[in-house]
Amino acid sequence: MELFDAIATRRSVRKFLDNPVEEDKLHQVLEAVRMAPSWANMQCWHFIVVKDRAKKETISELSYVESFFAPKGYKVNPAKKALAEAPVVIIACADPGKSGVLWDQAYYMTDIGIACQNLWLAARGLGLGTVFVGVFDEAKLRELLGVPSHIRIVGLFPVGYPFEEKAGGTPRKPLSEIVSYEQWRND
Repeated sequence: MELFDAIATRRSVRKFLDNPVEEDKLHQVLEAVRMAPSWANMQCWHFIVVKDRAKKETISELSYVESFFAPKGYKVNPAKKALAEAPVVIIACADPGKSGVLWDQAYYMTDIGIACQNLWLAARGLGLGTVFVGVFDEAKLRELLGVPSHIRIVGLFPVGYPFEEKAGGTPRKPLSEIVSYEQWRND
């Protein structure tokens, strides 16, 4: 798939076919992550690939039931089930000590965000889908996966073939609402 097509048609996928993800496609996704830019090329990230069904179910249980951003009355994180059912879950971790801090801004979040965007677009380009899951019990997940205490778990990505292919991407604001030239525009 053409890069700009992957960008324009990227969606959050929360329901997957039962088909396994081929090793060569998984490898390509991980190579895309590896090639991401980072602060001083420190590459502060580490990714854990989970395929074990029981472990994926536990990861799902460790994602919060309450969703902070859900519509009123909505109680379950819609990606919770995807963590248990996707063929692969990729856990994105970062070492804050291996990235820069400048003017109280910790750049490990930027570094891992760029790497995760590569993950998402590579998956889309290969016909796979994913969604970012950022609400979870980090301490319990750290224990389950053996993640050292100085490493932050930043996000979970269930990966697989989308259950249904929806046309186009999600609605986006027009450039006129999100871009200013030369200085901030007050409307």
